[in-house]
Amino acid sequence: MTRIIDTGDGSAQRERELIETDIDAFLEQNLQKELLRFTTVGSVDDGKSTLIGRLLHDSKGVYDDQLKDATTTASTGETAIDFARLTDGLRAEREQGITIDVAYRYFSTPRRKFIIADTPGHVQYTRNMATGASTANVALILIDARLGVLEQSRRHGFIAHLLGIPHLLVCVNKMDLVDYDQAEYDAIVKEFAAFTGELSFKTVDFVPISALFGVNIVDEGSDKMPWYTGPTVLQFLETVEIKHDTNLSEFRFPVQYVIRPDLHYRGFAGQIASGIVRVGDEITVLPSGKTTRVTHIDTYEGELDEAFAPMSIVLRLSDEIDISRGDLIVPTRRQPMRARDVDAMVVWMSETALDPGKTYLLKHTTRTVRTSVAEVAWRMELTTLQEHPEVDALQLNDIGLVHLAVHADLCFDPYADNRQTGAFILIDSLSNNTVAAGMLIGPTDRAKAATGEATDGTQVSTAERRLRLGHGGTVLGLRGLSDEERHRVAWAVERRLFDLGALPAVAEDNKVASALAAAGLIAVLTGGNADRVATLSAGDADEGALEATAERIVEKLRVDGLLK
Repeated sequence: MTRIIDTGDGSAQRERELIETDIDAFLEQNLQKELLRFTTVGSVDDGKSTLIGRLLHDSKGVYDDQLKDATTTASTGETAIDFARLTDGLRAEREQGITIDVAYRYFSTPRRKFIIADTPGHVQYTRNMATGASTANVALILIDARLGVLEQSRRHGFIAHLLGIPHLLVCVNKMDLVDYDQAEYDAIVKEFAAFTGELSFKTVDFVPISALFGVNIVDEGSDKMPWYTGPTVLQFLETVEIKHDTNLSEFRFPVQYVIRPDLHYRGFAGQIASGIVRVGDEITVLPSGKTTRVTHIDTYEGELDEAFAPMSIVLRLSDEIDISRGDLIVPTRRQPMRARDVDAMVVWMSETALDPGKTYLLKHTTRTVRTSVAEVAWRMELTTLQEHPEVDALQLNDIGLVHLAVHADLCFDPYADNRQTGAFILIDSLSNNTVAAGMLIGPTDRAKAATGEATDGTQVSTAERRLRLGHGGTVLGLRGLSDEERHRVAWAVERRLFDLGALPAVAEDNKVASALAAAGLIAVLTGGNADRVATLSAGDADEGALEATAERIVEKLRVDGLLK
């Protein structure tokens, strides 16, 4: 289903020649085209399905039987195409004239291949919209030119931003019903641009269209709107830059399967989630923390010197390391976050409300672990986009911030930095139903305090500090002694830790101690409060007992896993 569109760069002519002379070469060329995924969102009756139907029809992406099914004949004998029927497949959708399920369609042009997700506009189908938009490069938001920017328009813009979609195209539809008036269009652009200016889209573009009459969809509508000189919808989709949307700076390889055909071969198979890997790279396996090097990169076609996302490969390593499904292979020098207490945004997808009293299965990349919801921090009021903090649970289609207490270490990147390793789903372990889709933000404040993670945008991660120093940052308090005794014990503990190769420091107050812990040091606090407290007696501060006291405190840090 490829329409040969003359774009002026010779690509159309080359495709015609390939079809006529070498169909295999044409198919191979089509296979190598860049794939763009986009989703359409908007309020009910804004014309999403009509837009997609028109786009498919005008780009020759509709089969004859589909076109026949969508063609109606009036009593006068005139025929017309109901473009919405090309995507609305459910009987209920056609009866009500709305989109309920997510409709996926495919079409291709000489420049790109496209996968469309036509998502519903009703509030009660928010979960469907989140599903369809989760992998999109571009979101097309439709706004009715007669009605202007509605609450639903802002809601969908916010959800698209929440899901990390990098590019937004705002299509002001039904311009034919406002006589293609530029003033109406400019007012909508001004209002919605002010709203999206606070969101995290890489690009936001606007185009005035009439989906019903095909104006500015595939063909330009200069005779209707000579004041608009920008691209059509298809021109935008063919030219928007998406190469840099893929994270190639941080290699992440979730292991799916261990291949062991004989005694001489052990490979670890999976799809690269992000980044680039090369033969000879030093890598670390998480959560074990074992390090080794890549010796071979195998594919179906043969060995490679390097591979990148989203290729499916098999890695062979220089050392025999215990690796299984669910482990994450990463560069030693660029490791992800690691925590058990994490903050996450979730879209609740189950008719059964979230129950903080039970545990769920959390599926993250190829790993599945148990988790409980320690707290619902707030729920987003979708009509006003305001946060409601006093909530105990989330209901169907609710969006909220939750604190998760994961039962094993979670190795992840924030969703804003890496959609592949920052996304997860929650599964009800009894029914096996997916109950929520989530986006990881980072360790909770409690986890940050325990690990000493900085919160000010540092470029040095907690994992890198731990790797360099051999221990994590923490604050150790001393209780049960006078001020003088507490200082003498603190100095003795500092000396003993330093002799063991750790990096300790004595701190007088909580603020200084927290800053030291954030830098990865073991802060021995002589005043204030601390999470990790050693309760002592007066005899522990005697000169003869100082060394034994220091050893006992050092052993406590070892037991807590903060010191090797």
